[in-house]
Amino acid sequence: MKMIADLHIHSRFSMATSKEGTPENLDFWARKKGISLIGTGDFTHPVWREELKERLVSEGNGLYRLRDEYVKEESRKFPGEGTRFVVSGEISSIYKKNGKTRKVHNVILLPSLEAADAMAQRLEKIGNIHSDGRPILGLDSHDLLEMMLDVCPEGILIPAHIWTPHFSVLGAKSGFDSVEECFEELTPYVHTLETGLSSDPAMNWRISKLDRYQLVSNSDAHSPSKLGREANLLDIDCSYEGLYRAIQTGEGLEGTVEFFPEEGKYHFDGHRKCGVSLSPVEAERLGGICPVCGKKLTMGVDHRVEQLADRAEGFAKEDGKKYESLVPLPEVISACMGYSTASKKVQGYFEKMLQTLGTEFDILRNVPSEDIKSCAGERIAEGIENVRTGNVKRIPGYDGEYGKIELFDEN
Repeated sequence: MKMIADLHIHSRFSMATSKEGTPENLDFWARKKGISLIGTGDFTHPVWREELKERLVSEGNGLYRLRDEYVKEESRKFPGEGTRFVVSGEISSIYKKNGKTRKVHNVILLPSLEAADAMAQRLEKIGNIHSDGRPILGLDSHDLLEMMLDVCPEGILIPAHIWTPHFSVLGAKSGFDSVEECFEELTPYVHTLETGLSSDPAMNWRISKLDRYQLVSNSDAHSPSKLGREANLLDIDCSYEGLYRAIQTGEGLEGTVEFFPEEGKYHFDGHRKCGVSLSPVEAERLGGICPVCGKKLTMGVDHRVEQLADRAEGFAKEDGKKYESLVPLPEVISACMGYSTASKKVQGYFEKMLQTLGTEFDILRNVPSEDIKSCAGERIAEGIENVRTGNVKRIPGYDGEYGKIELFDEN
């Protein structure tokens, strides 16, 4: 079964998230976008876990779906069998190792809410899992993996957004120089890495040490409308076992849907307060120091990849999975119309296109340009075509500031 999956998301119980993060709203937005499988997010949070038990029903194969009585009426107009959920959560580990403070985020997938209960019970002995859906624990990533394997050997641990400067396994400020340094003798149990919004598979192919890992992409959405910013293209048996094989071995993992990495918040080096954005070469020339305030720059993902790379830029991995770089449809419409994504005009066009042409992913990836032109006009059709072909101008993000993708050359 071909499907699109977004496995790393958050509920309303994580910090800085939308109050709209309920099971029924996640189901609604997943259907709207054309996503068949999503993570539950935040399985460690006791109130969220109880809500999931109340509102989801097991399909008997390690996946869940929303109970019929909770499906929103407007969700039923979208085709398909509805959204499947897999139990997921993110743990923020902050700890000392080899004389350095480490800050690493890891995503865990589990085959049941019962396994989530057992895992949460163990984690509660380490620290507070009640105040934040993504708990911050003084737990070594190695020990977290060891605990998961002990509680649920069928669980999957995925190091999250592995290049983000502050909270990731290979980030410039927070991590290690290799996955092995982080997970030690348990490294063979780590099969998959999440690329994050500021990198794409081609950037990761430049590091030969990462060749053995599957590369996945997820939205890390903090509101239901952000689902699918990045996602995975699967062709699997619709079950946890099918997902496990795809994520851990690559069997059925056909590829990923990506941001243009320049649009991510940490692609270039820079200082947001000073409005300074620099390429790796420019930052090196300045010795990593901000030319405005004289403080150290936040090293971006592009620079960090360059530090660890042992292959030239542009290297193509022979057996690398395909990937597509897309821009969310409301952003495309906004760029074409000159109004903000939240404006009534943009949202009106967005809804009209969904009603006429299908789901957001279908429109961005598959619907013929002529059909888009008939529904939404020539400029939006041209904007989507430019995204599909990569014919866009990229202004890189830096130090927590999103980059910009310009769809038209107005000069």
